[in-house]
Amino acid sequence: MCSHQPPCPAADHPLHHAAVIVSAHPEQGWSLLCNGTVVFDDTGELLPDGRVVSPHRTVGPLVVAA
Repeated sequence: MCSHQPPCPAADHPLHHAAVIVSAHPEQGWSLLCNGTVVFDDTGELLPDGRVVSPHRTVGPLVVAA
């Protein structure tokens, strides 16, 4: 799917999130990456082969500025 140079990491590469966004739909909460991965605002993903990656947010402490 990627036609620019250097090519984006493939969807099965550990750094696949570094791919270029080709279509962003923030009002719907998702973006399509150049490698065919659909990423969602909740950190879930839909890979080009149909596999689903569940949301994987890390929960950290809430920091309140004084």
